[in-house]
Amino acid sequence: MSLLLKGFEVEMYTGRPDGTVVGCAAAVARELSGFVTEPDHRNLEYVTPPDASYATQLQLLLEPRRRLRSWLDQRGLTLLPGSTLSTGDSQRFERSDPANPYHGYIEHTYGTRVVTASVHINLGIGAAEGGMDSLFAALRLLRCEAALLLALSASSPFLDNRPTGAHSQRWLQFPLTPPQVPLFSSHQHYIDWMEAQLAAGSMQNVRHLWTSVRPNGDNRPHDLNRVEIRICDLIADPAELLAVTAFAELRLLQLLADPGRHDPLRASSLEPVALAALADANDRAAAADSLDATLQDWRRGETIGARACLRRALDELMPLAQQHQLVDVIHPLHAILEQGNQAMRWLQRHQQGEPIAAIVASDAAVLAQREQGLG
Repeated sequence: MSLLLKGFEVEMYTGRPDGTVVGCAAAVARELSGFVTEPDHRNLEYVTPPDASYATQLQLLLEPRRRLRSWLDQRGLTLLPGSTLSTGDSQRFERSDPANPYHGYIEHTYGTRVVTASVHINLGIGAAEGGMDSLFAALRLLRCEAALLLALSASSPFLDNRPTGAHSQRWLQFPLTPPQVPLFSSHQHYIDWMEAQLAAGSMQNVRHLWTSVRPNGDNRPHDLNRVEIRICDLIADPAELLAVTAFAELRLLQLLADPGRHDPLRASSLEPVALAALADANDRAAAADSLDATLQDWRRGETIGARACLRRALDELMPLAQQHQLVDVIHPLHAILEQGNQAMRWLQRHQQGEPIAAIVASDAAVLAQREQGLG
């Protein structure tokens, strides 16, 4: 089977080189093509078009940043790593478009809980991959293993210049909507559930499904062509982002080749309601402790450490990675497992006495150099 189409929605903070967050999203969106605003102007978003090639996606990730960095440099600004307002200020909402009624709804309903940065990973599942049955099997597998992706990507241990006690404060504070989402057994189950939520007012529109993984397409809930992984914190390093993506894609290729072994609806001893609860509990555990978290395996509910689970999965995926020439792409995962994700590295530095603003500032500079090296 060929590699899947893939694309990214990347949200990032802008700010000064000293780590202070400074909003400018509305001005960027007016002056640069390809950038859009979020409700708060301190973070902005760009999207890469779908392409199956990892080499192509690397360039699609880097090109908008080069243009954005040139614009920011002229104003004494830069891009900041991290997924929460590490240096503040979460006490106020800074609207990007005061006239937008949906932005007003977001501010008054959720406040700054949503002023976060992340990356959404889209993986295409169309007719060639088996259509809707395969798409919802993929959704179920990624829902049950989303905690592993958060464990790799956690990058939000700080808020308002303080450690929060969590590795992904973003995921703990972000308002999951609706609070309980089932493990969808079929496309029709998803359609019926979505229509019920919209009728009840628990969702404002079809995009208002804020969960770890969701179906995506041009006419939701009916016309779907991809799964969207939403749980990851911002993975600022493009090479690390591609490594996490390759891990998720290889798991889907395993599923498509052998759904009886990898679809949780068929391969787990647990009922769907229990699987959904297990997945949500694992997500919370990974948000708290990331690679050090204790998780429950979706097959039988047994406990396993996140790091051990990822190492076991990587070993199993290696032949498939070799087949698809992805060994080099997934290589950065080994360093993450050995040295820790960004949140763990940041916390270690802070425990050794380094101020939070200095940590963010130094890694902002490292990120700019890293992008130049990858280009």
